[in-house]
Order: sequence, then structure tokens, then C-alpha cells
Amino acid sequence: MDDIAVATKNQAAVGEKVKTFRTARRMSLRTLGDATGTTASFLSQLERGLSGVNISTLMRIAGALGISLTDLFEETAPPVGRVLRKHERPALPPAEGYRKMLLSRRPIRDMEVYIGEFDPGGSTGEKPYSHGDSHELFFVLRGEVELTLGDERHVLSAGDSIEYPTSVPHKTVNIGTETAEVLWMIAPPTSVADDLDKYLPRPGS
Repeated sequence: MDDIAVATKNQAAVGEKVKTFRTARRMSLRTLGDATGTTASFLSQLERGLSGVNISTLMRIAGALGISLTDLFEETAPPVGRVLRKHERPALPPAEGYRKMLLSRRPIRDMEVYIGEFDPGGSTGEKPYSHGDSHELFFVLRGEVELTLGDERHVLSAGDSIEYPTSVPHKTVNIGTETAEVLWMIAPPTSVADDLDKYLPRPGS
């Protein structure tokens, strides 16, 4: 598909999908414009089907929205119920003592959900990290972990949960003697396409 085709074919449908994904992420036109090197005015015209767009710009828009380029051209609606088997979970390349898998399906719209497994002593890394400015709910499925949240430290056991802004640096460590399993639920999503592309199908899935 070349730039001319994008500008003339399905122009209104592509613009409508950009708006759907943008509003689901509570992202303003100005914020998306800043992230993609465009303007709020241009994006407004694009969403209303009044302006064409080239592939390179669409790729930047898709990346900022955390979707793939094909998501903007998908014409069929996804099934109402999409089953993800445990062995099919896309996963990050395993780190020592720590495994993280993606549960929510692409294209991610209103929220994203991840599951993490920690061997005894395993952690999310040496330093706390932050991502975007969304709402995150952290839930311990099994085991005992310590969550560092800014200057606070919380020891959480199976069934415990905590909520916090994703902008606050956080870090998880398994302080127990068994494998710990945790769940992260984030709304609206903070991952972009490059982040999600790191989650790969596991061998044999």
C-alpha cells in the first residue's frame, strides 16, 4: 500500500480508528501530535476523514498508540470472546529469576494486563522503573513479594493488592521461599508498539 492509496482509500475508516484508539487511551490530540511530530489540527482533520496521511506518519501514530500499523486497516471485528491458553501467552525474553507475560490481546485498547513469575530472590531489576501516568493495580496471586513504591516499601502476600500511579518508580522482589506470581493491570495502557513487540510467542505454542 503506497502513500496515495492511504490518502484516498478507506481514509475515513482509518481516521475513525485513530480516534477510537486515542480516546481509549485518554490521549489528547496535542499529546498525540507531540509524540508523532504532527499537530492537533492535522490529527483532528485525519480523524474526521478530511485529510490524507502517508505510511511513515501512520507508523508513528500507531507506535504512539501502542498498536501495529495493520490494526488501523483491519476491517473485520475481533471475536467477542478470545481465549488465550496459558501456553500461548506472549512473553518477554526470560531474565534470571523473572518471567513476564502479556495477557491482554493486541490491539490493546482500554487496559493492559501482565502476569509475572519470580523465583526466590528474583526481581524486576536493580532499579525501580516508571512508565507513563496511568493507574496500575498490582495483585499477588501466590507467594510473598516486596514492592518498592517511591520511598515506601510494602510486603504483600497471596490475595493482597495495591494501587498506584505508573509515574511513581516501582520495583518488585520475591522475598519468599517459593515461586511468586503477580498480576499487573494498567489503565489506560502505557505500552507503545515497540514495547509490545518484545513479547514473543513461547517455543512450542
